[in-house]
Amino acid sequence: MPSNASPTPDTAANSAANTSAPVRRIARRPFWLRVLGTVNGAIGGAIVFVLILSAALAGWIAPYPPAKMAVGGRFGLPQAAHPLGTDEFGRDLFSRIVFGSRLTLTIGAIAVGISLIAGLAVGLTAAYRRGWVETVLMRSSDVLFSFTETLIALACVAVLGPSLQNAMIAVGIAGIPFYARTCHSAALVEVSKPYFEASVAAGAGHARLVFVHLLPNVFPTMVVVATLGVSSAILAAAGLSFLGLGAQPPDPEWGLMLSGAAHYLNRAPWLMVVPGLSIAVTVLGFNLLGDAIRSAMDPRRQG
Repeated sequence: MPSNASPTPDTAANSAANTSAPVRRIARRPFWLRVLGTVNGAIGGAIVFVLILSAALAGWIAPYPPAKMAVGGRFGLPQAAHPLGTDEFGRDLFSRIVFGSRLTLTIGAIAVGISLIAGLAVGLTAAYRRGWVETVLMRSSDVLFSFTETLIALACVAVLGPSLQNAMIAVGIAGIPFYARTCHSAALVEVSKPYFEASVAAGAGHARLVFVHLLPNVFPTMVVVATLGVSSAILAAAGLSFLGLGAQPPDPEWGLMLSGAAHYLNRAPWLMVVPGLSIAVTVLGFNLLGDAIRSAMDPRRQG
């Protein structure tokens, strides 16, 4: 009967090809399309893009210098000349928010850069050298990891002194234990794989093993961690500025703006709402983008 006939080899091959074709098309999608093709990636990418655009074109977007006082009345309500109102010194709040985006991106880039570079160095060294080197490095990271990042950052700022530059360095140092532990775990997985053991047996040198075989396979994981870590760095730096240990007046840093607006919450609540929302939206954007990058790099979800 035709219904019981076995499929011919050509029919089976065509069926298999039709079944696997959508998977191959998805796998060939560019990385940026896999990231921005999701809801999280689209929203997060749009927020980060607007932040970058605002920072790059702050001089053209902002109608007034960020530190110029008396450009409007004190505690001015939002109006055409001042879309977000003015602060206690008559400075345009919109201009300060726009220029503050530059500081926010700088804080995230420098703090995460310090944590990422140092964490990679510690994690790779511990996973590759093993023995007492691994024990010393990882136990030291565990000791630092037992303290909160805020406490480590406060200790660093107490030593270095209160300033925006020192706050970025302090936040970067505070994040090193987490990055080191993550890198160490990912590197241990790669070291135990057959390709790495085969390279060792073939007589590959230390530099080749670390920079050709180990680092390229660990780095994608660390990129995801770094993207998600930008939001933590921004929050930590804003917290230090709010306490008066980070940016100093008249810098238009959002955490410092929150600190100054706290004294006038009843009189001018928008002074606290605007920088608070700016921090919240920025953190949300980097978190969503980091989550989309993590999903795009996961081979189990590409099909």
